[in-house]
Amino acid sequence: MSDSALILLGAGGHAKVLADLINACGERILGVCDPQLAQSGASHWRELAILGDDRAVFGFEPNQVQLVNGLGGPGRNAVMQQFAAKGYRFATLVHPRAVIGSGVELGEGVQIMAGAIVQADTAIGAHCIINTGAQIDHDGRLGRDVHLAPSAVLAGDVTLGDGVFVGPGAVIGRGVTVGDRAVIGAGTTVLKSLPAKARALGNGRPV
Repeated sequence: MSDSALILLGAGGHAKVLADLINACGERILGVCDPQLAQSGASHWRELAILGDDRAVFGFEPNQVQLVNGLGGPGRNAVMQQFAAKGYRFATLVHPRAVIGSGVELGEGVQIMAGAIVQADTAIGAHCIINTGAQIDHDGRLGRDVHLAPSAVLAGDVTLGDGVFVGPGAVIGRGVTVGDRAVIGAGTTVLKSLPAKARALGNGRPV
């Protein structure tokens, strides 16, 4: 968990889930930064103080706070790079109702939601999202910025490159490797390795 107060970036659906996760972990949230909320003149969002747009972060020294990226879609990586370049760090958060096996390694900014299961000797790279109820069996290897959507399942010894998206309910078979920035559609079953930037949309049939 984090060792300093947190600032939540964004106020969409993913940020709502993260706010609940942070509260479940007993962490302290200083407030939320969101350009649209700041422009609206609102003072609070879901009982959290609105600090301003993203520039409000710069009112705090990097050693005073950790950031939580509440963006779940386009623009997520740009936000991370903007603040990382100035020395800010992102909190690694694990919901207390997630299951984390022995020997698991978590990179900076990883977010693991309620009901997720990460089994033994899995390594998860920086800024990955392991969403609600997703499962990773033993010896998984995930690069940076991977997103496992709710109820996605990785069998043992699966390797995912940087920026891979695995849709809700998708299943990736044992020993499969998926290249950087590939997209696995919702409900797709992947039984063979895929190259970088592949798009696998199984439509009920194994890929």
